[in-house]
Amino acid sequence: MNPNKKTYKRGLSLMALFLLTFNLIQAQQFNLINKESSLTVFGTSSLHDWHISAEQQSGKIIFKNLEAGEITTCTIDVVVESLKSGKSSMDKNTYKALNSSSYKTISFQLIAVKETVNKGNGKFTIKAEGDLTISGVKKRIPLDFSVSVVGNKITLTGEKKIKMTDFKVDPPKALLGTITTGDDITIKFSTIFK
Repeated sequence: MNPNKKTYKRGLSLMALFLLTFNLIQAQQFNLINKESSLTVFGTSSLHDWHISAEQQSGKIIFKNLEAGEITTCTIDVVVESLKSGKSSMDKNTYKALNSSSYKTISFQLIAVKETVNKGNGKFTIKAEGDLTISGVKKRIPLDFSVSVVGNKITLTGEKKIKMTDFKVDPPKALLGTITTGDDITIKFSTIFK
């Protein structure tokens, strides 16, 4: 075989190997799948406990190293007026309390991962902090969640307790103030990225 052809073939092989390796170590991005994800807010009132669920979410997650569970970016946006309780009067009170005419989305942006624990089989527990923005008020919060990686599907699950007043949201009232909502709420999520 011609020495030039050998060099050319060796060069092509090295280039193919380099591209393959580069693609494997390159950051991997997954996008939020709205129809498979759930986010529900649970609260209390002077009458009964309540919950309201998000029907429209978007976002993305980017891994520096998927096998090690190393997350570099995670953003989630919830359309405020997609929060539905099944009761239109409660929904209207919620949108009013969240000032949805001025602030259309609730957003979370990951700022730092403090700890990643590999549980094996593509499962991780994460201690992180991020910026949660509600009704135009941004606060840095700690957030613990679990990550499950199965093929090209990433699942984030967890829950977070917050106070509405920390975000300058007055807990909604109904029936001329005779029904009052508790300040403490719990957000539970199961977020799917593909």
